[in-house]
Amino acid sequence: MPNVAVVGAQWGDEGKGKVVDLFSERFDVVARFQGGPNAGHTVTIAGRRHALHHIPSGAFRPGVRVVVGNGTVLDLEKLLLEIEGLAAAGVDLEGRLYISDRAHVILPEMARLDVLGETTGCLGTRLGTTRKGIGPAYEAKAARLGIRVADLADPEALLARARVLVDARIGRLLGPGDGAPDVDALVRRAREPWARLMPFVADTSLLLNAWIDEGKSILFEGAQGTLLDLDHGSYPFVTSSSTVAGGLCAGLGVSPRRVDGIVGVFKAYTTRVGDGPMPTELRDGPEGLGERLRKRGQEYGTTTGRPRRCGWFDGAAAAYAHRLNRFDAACVTLLDVLDAFEEIRICTGYRLDGREIRSLPASPAEAARVEAVFEILPGWRRDTTGARRWDELPAAARRYLDRLGEVIGAEIGMVGVGPDRDQSIVRPDSWLARMMGT
Repeated sequence: MPNVAVVGAQWGDEGKGKVVDLFSERFDVVARFQGGPNAGHTVTIAGRRHALHHIPSGAFRPGVRVVVGNGTVLDLEKLLLEIEGLAAAGVDLEGRLYISDRAHVILPEMARLDVLGETTGCLGTRLGTTRKGIGPAYEAKAARLGIRVADLADPEALLARARVLVDARIGRLLGPGDGAPDVDALVRRAREPWARLMPFVADTSLLLNAWIDEGKSILFEGAQGTLLDLDHGSYPFVTSSSTVAGGLCAGLGVSPRRVDGIVGVFKAYTTRVGDGPMPTELRDGPEGLGERLRKRGQEYGTTTGRPRRCGWFDGAAAAYAHRLNRFDAACVTLLDVLDAFEEIRICTGYRLDGREIRSLPASPAEAARVEAVFEILPGWRRDTTGARRWDELPAAARRYLDRLGEVIGAEIGMVGVGPDRDQSIVRPDSWLARMMGT
C-alpha cells in the first residue's frame, strides 16, 4: 500500500472522518498532522455515531496504529476524556496510540483568551472561532513561548516556562480584572493528566519514518479544510495551522518524498462555520434552500453544535484547492442530501466588480464583494441512500459527479450516500479503486 494523505478541500466539515475510517482498513497507521479539538470528526458504524476531536479516525479499526503528530495542539484533559470514552465504547487504544512529545499543550487560560477575543473583539478581528484555545496555543508556539508535551515531564522546568508564558502573554492579556492565572496552580493542572497520558507519548517522527522503512503504509489525516489554511485560506477568517497536504511534512516530521498520493474530500454542496467570505451561501430565510440543505444534511458542528452556513457547490474554490494540493482523487460526501432537489447549481467562477476572476482575492474587502457564477443541472429526485455500486446511482447523479470532477480538475473516486461506513461507493477503475485493491 502507498502512503496517502486525506485532506479537506473546502471550509472543513467535509466528512474526512468517514473517508479516513473507510480507507484505514487497508493501512497500518493513521497519523494526524495539525489542528486541535476544534476539529471534530464523526464516524458512524452500524448506526452508532462516534465523535472524535483529537484521535485520528483510524481508531475504530483494530490493530491500526494511530498517531497524533507534533503539528497538533492538545487539550490534555479533553484528550484523556476522549481516550476514556473510546475505551468505554470498546475501542482500546493501549499499545496503538502514539502522541508526539513535540505537540503543544492548550492551557485552560488559552481558552479564556479565545473567548475574550470572540466576545469583546479586544484581541483583533472576531473570527467566529470554536473558543477552544487553539489560536492562542498556536500564537504561543509561534512566539516560542509554548508548552510542549515533553515539558510536562520536568516540573521545575515547566514552572519556569509557564512563568515566562504568563508574564509575557497570558497574564498581560488577562489582567487583574479578568483573573490573571496563578502559575503554580496552572502547572499543577497541566500535569494532572500527564501520568495517565505518559505511556502514549513518543518521538512520533522517529516512529513514522521507521515504520515506513519497514514497509508499513501510512494514512495521513488532516483536520479543517484547505480554505481555512493559515497561508492560503480566506485570511484572516482561517485556522491557525497549515491544512493543505504540504503541511503534513512539518506536522509529522516526514519527507514529502514519502507521500505517494493525495485525496481531497468534498461535500456535494458547500458549508462553512464562522465568519468570512462564502460566495455560494444561500441566505434565503427559514423556508429557503439553504435551510433545506442544513436540515437534510444535519449541518451542525461536531465540536460546537453551531449551525453551519450552507450553499451550492463552489467549483471555483474547489479548483483552487486542487491547485494547492494536486489531488490524485476526490471523494464527494453527502450526495444523498441533494436527492430532494429539482435542480442543483454549481459555481463555476466568480465576478468581482463586473470582471471575471479565477479565485477568491487576498483582500478581505474584495472577497466580501465576490459574486458566484452558476451553472444549473437537473436533480434526480430519487433516494440514493441504498446505492452500493456506481451504476446504481441515478444517471443525473452520475452526471452531476462527472461535472464536479471536471470543475475540480480531479476524478471523483468515491461518493458517500449516507453517514454509515457502508454507505460509500468506490468508483470502478479509478485511482482510489486501484489504491484500495477493489
